[in-house]
Amino acid sequence: MRHHALSVVASLLAANGALADDMKMPVNASQIKWEPAPPVLPKGAEFALLAGDPSKDGPYVIRLKMPTGYKIPAHNHPTVETVTVISGKFHIGMGDKLDLKKGVRLTAGGYAEAPAKMNHYAWATGPTVVQVHGQGPFAITYVNPADDPSRK
Repeated sequence: MRHHALSVVASLLAANGALADDMKMPVNASQIKWEPAPPVLPKGAEFALLAGDPSKDGPYVIRLKMPTGYKIPAHNHPTVETVTVISGKFHIGMGDKLDLKKGVRLTAGGYAEAPAKMNHYAWATGPTVVQVHGQGPFAITYVNPADDPSRK
């Protein structure tokens, strides 16, 4: 029995070692590498991939840095999208058209969840950084196809 318990402990330690090998190194905000946001988002934002691969099946974590006045027209995703505000003033509303008179203003630490296929929109009223968690593959469908910046 004791031999069996030791082998279980050894297996767990080996598994933890494998998990540690797969773990990304922790990073501070100053070490995050920013790039222009992908063409499916309006120009002006920056994007950082923290974990996963949004183009593949599986979880991912990204950050989006938006300048004052940045707007994302009404759109939806095939999967749940969760957003945490890291800094700034981020507004999110539900509906088929971006409406600056509606929506909820979130500040640092604020959280929002948009269910799959629910139309929503967002804008920033100051320099803003949000963290988005989702299940890939990432897809975005604009309510009005003319709002899709990748088609311009």
